[in-house]
Amino acid sequence: MKIFSGFGRLYRGETTFDFIGRRMIGFTISLAIVIAGAGSLLLRGLDLGIDFRGGVAWEVPAGTLTDADARQVLDVNNVESTNAKIQFLTGTELQVMRVQVGDQTEQVRLAVQKSFAELAKVSVEEVSVASVSSSWGRSITEKALRALLIFFVVVSLYISWRLEWKMALTAIIAMAHDVIISVGVYSLLGFEVTPATVVAFLTILGFSLYDTVVVFDRVQENSTKFAASRQSFANIANVSTNEVLARSLNTTLASALPVVSLLVVGSFVLGAKSLEDFAVALLVGMLAGTYSSVFVAVPLLDVFKQNEPKYRPFKGQIATGAAMSELMGHGASERILVSSSSKSQSSSLTNEEIAAQAAQRATSALNHPPRPRKNRR
Repeated sequence: MKIFSGFGRLYRGETTFDFIGRRMIGFTISLAIVIAGAGSLLLRGLDLGIDFRGGVAWEVPAGTLTDADARQVLDVNNVESTNAKIQFLTGTELQVMRVQVGDQTEQVRLAVQKSFAELAKVSVEEVSVASVSSSWGRSITEKALRALLIFFVVVSLYISWRLEWKMALTAIIAMAHDVIISVGVYSLLGFEVTPATVVAFLTILGFSLYDTVVVFDRVQENSTKFAASRQSFANIANVSTNEVLARSLNTTLASALPVVSLLVVGSFVLGAKSLEDFAVALLVGMLAGTYSSVFVAVPLLDVFKQNEPKYRPFKGQIATGAAMSELMGHGASERILVSSSSKSQSSSLTNEEIAAQAAQRATSALNHPPRPRKNRR
């Protein structure tokens, strides 16, 4: 029952979790994942697809073919097979073996294509060949980086104008955090990076930004709301995050379910490798974006704003439990309920008792004692 009660409080916006007081936990988890991903990028790098590093790829109806068979074909045609990448893609109808190597001459490409056709006992036309130059992949990389930098600049200017520059800086840090984590996961797990992956990474930025701006917008509203009560920024940040927590989780869940369906149907049922690359990057980025907006962006904003003149006198003051519930207005609603129950109880009183209570309230309503009469001489 406590679990269902907790979910009920979450979706009613009545949670009182202390995100600011426990921010070191979130910072530590993020730092550990970022360091692990950055270390993997430095040591192992990314498994770049043929579109980025250039090369040749053959796709052959697999049948009973194995890795050893594919490498033997490459060796016979004097193609280096040690670094060849061999994948088996399973679809609804047949299994396809994809063999990727470095750039080769047209004569070698045709010779290997013919050898694969003979090995698989199919016609040459059933063995597809794709060749991509490394210059084309380098051009894609440069354009993606250029688009990423332009996106960061435009977003910074917009948030600075719409909210404030400290929020813009925090949002950029949160987006960079999400991209580093997503790229790090690809490096750690050895996923192949394709143009579809790059498109997914750029999509991640938009999702991360949306989630962060939603929280920041509520922070700005509550900053105005609590201006007269002189609260610490930590309290404002905690109240705002708890109020939009259910919305953030609902948005992530609604967005992640189609992506999971795309991953399952596209990759495991249809065998579409490009859909798998796109879906995995999206799913990792969505989870990282939701996490960063709650456990990184808002706590980091508190670090930037807690020493402002209007918040400095209250630095370190964090309301928790019932005190935070009072700030969020839940205490007031409880008083209304108590008042309503008192009225319902009073309805069972007799007319004489009601009249006596009314007279008592009228007497207590006087704000000063009666003026004494002057003594007659």
